[in-house]
Amino acid sequence: MASAVKGDTLTVAPPAQQFSLLPKVINGGIAGIIGVSCVFPLDLVKTRLQNQKLGPNGEKLYTGMADCFMKTYRAEGYFGMYRGSAVNILLITPEKAIKLAANDFFRHKLTRPDGSLPISREMMAGGSAGLCQIVVTTPMELLKIQLQDAGRVAAQMKAAGQSTANLPKISALSVTRELLATKGIFGLYRGTKATMLRDVSFSMVYFPLFANLNKLGPRRSPDSQEAVFWWSFVSGCAAGSISAAAVNPADVVKTRLQLLNKGAGDESYNGIFDAFKKILKNEGPSAFFKGALCRMIVIAPLFGIAQMVYYFGIAESLMGVDKNKKPATIMPATREK
Repeated sequence: MASAVKGDTLTVAPPAQQFSLLPKVINGGIAGIIGVSCVFPLDLVKTRLQNQKLGPNGEKLYTGMADCFMKTYRAEGYFGMYRGSAVNILLITPEKAIKLAANDFFRHKLTRPDGSLPISREMMAGGSAGLCQIVVTTPMELLKIQLQDAGRVAAQMKAAGQSTANLPKISALSVTRELLATKGIFGLYRGTKATMLRDVSFSMVYFPLFANLNKLGPRRSPDSQEAVFWWSFVSGCAAGSISAAAVNPADVVKTRLQLLNKGAGDESYNGIFDAFKKILKNEGPSAFFKGALCRMIVIAPLFGIAQMVYYFGIAESLMGVDKNKKPATIMPATREK
């Protein structure tokens, strides 16, 4: 009988998952450029809403997201809605490349031998990716915020009947030169701790949530492990909006700390805890959720588009890499007993 035959047998181990870093870095950069180009005007509105303060009689410069959008468009035109976008698009390439590729890298390294990845390890991978990205994110956000907020300061002065003739023209290059001249390279890293607080906590929530939502959707084919593109977009939107709302207080504090040119009545802060304390005391708990809806509307399509583009595999197509190839590992022969 066949069961009685003794001989050598080959044991085939489970397929080893390939990890190609370079294509993921390129895909992350492409995803970032496309995503930011689509949602930048909303991000500008979010920054101005977070930075606005009440006037002496309790009046607001902007009553809400739509009001801010319309006033900015009327005062500065279409291109004014993209103020600060050049530096953001330039630096978003390495920022998103690091964030998305690093998460995949850490997930790959933290996956257990049996192929499982517990939620705690998913959060660890996401948090590590968020920590890696702040090298680029901090100076990018610092420069972007100065350019985005310049229009708010000018509008605030006009509303108070003051002349804006002596208001210096702000550009990414002028801000960079001033910071390097006065504070050196570390001047570009103002607000690093607040950026770390926001980005690490965001990534710890976002990436595990996205991965688990993405698993629930339809596959590209019966034998594929990847979701269809539109489901990756939906998963990215859902995970992005929830994560954005969860960390909005940290984003408000970060935005306030990184603001260099203060408007009339703008508060000064000495670190994260001082900012939390003063905002809570002077503006109440609701201040920590200023721009939350706008941020959710920004982050949802940004990450939905970014994740969808990331999984398109543009870099793999250009480089001729088969990202679905999973080689089998042949183990040494073992003799049946």
